[in-house]
Amino acid sequence: MYIPPAFKDDDIESIRATIHGARLANLVTATVEGPVATPLPLFLDESEGEHGVLYGHLARANSQWKLPPIGNALAIFSGPDVYVTPSWYATKQETGKVVPTWNYVAVHAYGPVEFFQEPERLLDAVTRLTNRHEGARTKPWAVTDAPADFIAAQLRGIVGVRIPVVRFEGKRKMSQNRPEADRVGVAAGLAASDNVHDREVAPMIPVPI
Repeated sequence: MYIPPAFKDDDIESIRATIHGARLANLVTATVEGPVATPLPLFLDESEGEHGVLYGHLARANSQWKLPPIGNALAIFSGPDVYVTPSWYATKQETGKVVPTWNYVAVHAYGPVEFFQEPERLLDAVTRLTNRHEGARTKPWAVTDAPADFIAAQLRGIVGVRIPVVRFEGKRKMSQNRPEADRVGVAAGLAASDNVHDREVAPMIPVPI
């Protein structure tokens, strides 16, 4: 990922927050047949290894797990993103030398991928992933709510994914490279937008307090 110095995010807590906040990731592996990618939810176990370990699962019918990976796998996590119109820049009024851009947050995690099929490991990964997404619900659903034989049959239809992370790349592009007046304009424009996603990003633009 191309990361200019102004946009580099190497704060581990910020990186973890982006991963935890992402509802869906993209798992990319290089193979002799070319790159293969699958959208899937992944969770980071921070207690394992130096950088943590990512877990998830693929459908058994998905050929990605059958193709031997070349080098490390790549897991892509996307955070908030917004279109930025040059109309919000003070510089537009001053020189007119402005163009549109896109602000966004992204994390790339790299590591060797392992695909596993042991029922107990699959059940553990599925249970932990389920608990992560159900935990905030008033009446959370649990894997144990379903009949054990039904869950066992479902597990036979998936393959587990385990990626010990060897490095992260974090990028937080939030107009840091623009003059202060332009950043103020972007924050104000996003805050006044009818789009809820725009309004959520507005506080992320670095402006004077």
